[in-house]
Amino acid sequence: MTRIVCRQLAPAIGDLEANIRMTVAAIAESVEAGAQLVILPELVTTGYMFSSTEEARSVAITREHSVFQQWAEAVRSVDGVAVGGFVELGVDGLIYNSAVVVDGSGVLGVYRKVHLWDNEKRIFAPGSVEPPVVDTVLGKLGILICFDLEFPEFPRSLALRGAELIVAPTNWPRESVPAGERVPEVTVAMAAAYSNRVGIACCDRAGSERGQEWNEASCIIDEHGWIVARVDPNGIVTADLDMTLSHDKTMSTLVDVFGDRRPELYGALTAPHE
Repeated sequence: MTRIVCRQLAPAIGDLEANIRMTVAAIAESVEAGAQLVILPELVTTGYMFSSTEEARSVAITREHSVFQQWAEAVRSVDGVAVGGFVELGVDGLIYNSAVVVDGSGVLGVYRKVHLWDNEKRIFAPGSVEPPVVDTVLGKLGILICFDLEFPEFPRSLALRGAELIVAPTNWPRESVPAGERVPEVTVAMAAAYSNRVGIACCDRAGSERGQEWNEASCIIDEHGWIVARVDPNGIVTADLDMTLSHDKTMSTLVDVFGDRRPELYGALTAPHE
């Protein structure tokens, strides 16, 4: 079993140093409380509601930045892993909405968000590489960011490549939901977990930023598509998952969600939209 903790933090827009201190403290506190995998929100080192590319660039960092060594030090004592979002300055001079995977040795991998949401398209360059399956001491982690989850090809791709848990830092904007219903992003994540027989951990953010509020709907979903942990009043989600259960893709003796696929009939999935 792996103890997974999502920390639904409220970063301050543009305050890199304060946000770094907050993330390091959150990881250290979570590890002290027993966490092995700590997940932080999308763009947790910077905040989200940038007014321009120039403003985002002013707090962009590279994957070599010292904050990730601090994260590594915070998880090293438990041989753990931390995942969280940041504004990445690429060697190409562009900036990306990225997520980093860190263990006690340092950075294991970085993913650049491919599917940019709304005004993100005016701020960031889109990633051009498929999301990674990162081999960690805890298991194989597939990494997505927020809106990526709403393209079912991506969680399916990660599951097909052996992801034992999909990790998704998010910033889900607050929306009106009919009484008794979940926010749609959570329903999408549950459906992805169910149809791929793989757990998904979504770490949303909290607070209000330049008038924007958030769903604050962090959750951990098991390989059957059920929510096994929701956020508590302190902004923390905790669950113990056996990630190896994702190896079994059967629903019955005659149903295998991967073995029953007919990819020769799915050509339209990759055809350009007209």
